[in-house]
Amino acid sequence: MSDKVKVTIDGITVEVDNGTTILNAARQIGGDIVPPAMCYYSKLEGSGGKCRTCIVKVSKGSEKDPRPMPKLVASCRTTVMDGMEVLNITSPEVLEARAGVVEFLLINHPLDCPVCDQAGECDLQNLSYEHGLQQTRFEFERRTFERIDIGDKIQLHMNRCILCYRCVFVADQITNKRVHGILNRGDHSEISTYIQQVVENDFSGNVIDVCPVGALTDKTFRFKNRVWFTKPVDAHRDCNHDTCNGKVTLWYKGENVLRVTARKDEFGEVEAFICNECRFDKKLTADWVIEHPTHIDDTSVIASNHYETLIPLHVIQPNEALQAANEIELHKKVKY
Repeated sequence: MSDKVKVTIDGITVEVDNGTTILNAARQIGGDIVPPAMCYYSKLEGSGGKCRTCIVKVSKGSEKDPRPMPKLVASCRTTVMDGMEVLNITSPEVLEARAGVVEFLLINHPLDCPVCDQAGECDLQNLSYEHGLQQTRFEFERRTFERIDIGDKIQLHMNRCILCYRCVFVADQITNKRVHGILNRGDHSEISTYIQQVVENDFSGNVIDVCPVGALTDKTFRFKNRVWFTKPVDAHRDCNHDTCNGKVTLWYKGENVLRVTARKDEFGEVEAFICNECRFDKKLTADWVIEHPTHIDDTSVIASNHYETLIPLHVIQPNEALQAANEIELHKKVKY
């Protein structure tokens, strides 16, 4: 059997390794045809198949068996076959079904975006804006949960949770003591701790980075600032922990580091998990080796007033310098 197979997604053909999922094949192509994913996380084994936002239509199974699959499938769990043809944004059926999935995810979600610290980097906000409906049809009382204290560093808002299981996989796979998980069943399912044990281990803070909504937030950063008013900068340090590479993003307000997070790739997934010492205990510039401003996609609200390449005004022509000085005092933003 060949190690490579060809799959066509929305008319674009790509050659991928045998065993690659449709979602990861689409990610190799990139652009708008990449299905959204709220529960799948490439760094976490066993993730995916929970939220159904990545559903696609397989219009041709393979060269050997060209019959289409009878139902829409989760692209994060379906592996490609040689000659497979997939429809994502070119299928009205997929777009309608995905809008329905988003509507279900928002049924019990509280409308507290103005006071939620995840605003500006919330995957659910982006998903509802790009794929959701303009209004909800839900007219009943929303499901609510009592607030539970799970430690002094992490705040749990179960009302915002969409049960993506990412935080559970993080605790299972990169920490040595998992004390939280999914309790109860059906509409009563919730992320919680056993007899309210404290979530505290060397890598527990990573549940904040993988949470796609505001269900798990950083207590040391809560209500200190809106994320789009801060300036993200890549930095690193020599971390003493064996499995932490010390490569992070520092979020500045003026000269103060308000929070430290793991670096994320173009799909919003962390490049490498970091320890709690780097995340919570090292918030001085002197603790880090500063590299460069973090690259932020222009479509993100965080990109507002975010400078990535700085050019002193004296290298700009006089007439251009005057115009630039009217916009900003010292520097001019130059996009890649």
